[in-house]
Amino acid sequence: MTSLSNKKALVLGGSRGIGAAIVERFAREGAETRFTYAGSTEAATALAGKSGAKAIQSDSGDRQALTKTIADQGPLDILVVNAGVLVMGDPLETDPDAVDRMIDINVRSPYHAAIEAARKMNEDGRIVVIGSVNGDRMPFPGGAAYALTKSAMQGLVRGLARDFGSRGITVNAVQPGPVDTDMNPADGPMKDAMHSFMAIKRHAAPAEVAGMVTYLVGPEAGIVTGALHTIDGGFGA
Repeated sequence: MTSLSNKKALVLGGSRGIGAAIVERFAREGAETRFTYAGSTEAATALAGKSGAKAIQSDSGDRQALTKTIADQGPLDILVVNAGVLVMGDPLETDPDAVDRMIDINVRSPYHAAIEAARKMNEDGRIVVIGSVNGDRMPFPGGAAYALTKSAMQGLVRGLARDFGSRGITVNAVQPGPVDTDMNPADGPMKDAMHSFMAIKRHAAPAEVAGMVTYLVGPEAGIVTGALHTIDGGFGA
């Protein structure tokens, strides 16, 4: 048996990048895996065909749609909240509507998703939110709003770990540093600046982040909860 056999998993924001790597890893580990996507229909269809996971179109910025999607899945063993957006720039000039949309997806969505999943979640379930090392450290100007959303994740997982601990449900955050994705490619214009802060001077591969998530949702991590798991090559050291 593989480590996630007989487990039912939902990955929010799973069509590309880190989310897609998590979906593929969960499927290989034997989980009945489902994932949501908002606009990346082609990528979602390809991933579903490749992995055998089920793709569900759902906007994490729409609370009612999000909670309905989760409720419709029935009892889950695993919820991973990966959906997120990045808004950077001079705070005096940044579109406030864009910032509010980021807060909806990066903060409100993880909270409401975790609560809805916990209503029916099986005993000893697992909830993981994908945060960022920028919740601990923002060394560049223009990242205040983004860092705000990722710091909020930290309080979320600590609080919900207390709320759900009596049922054996663990709640954790994974905090990547630079990861080679469409949002932050390894050959992008910021790579030299980002690598200058790192002890290991490279972007992480999405599969490396997926490996940490897979440990946290697996059978050996039943006592690991309310914690921040940073995978950043020493960016925040």
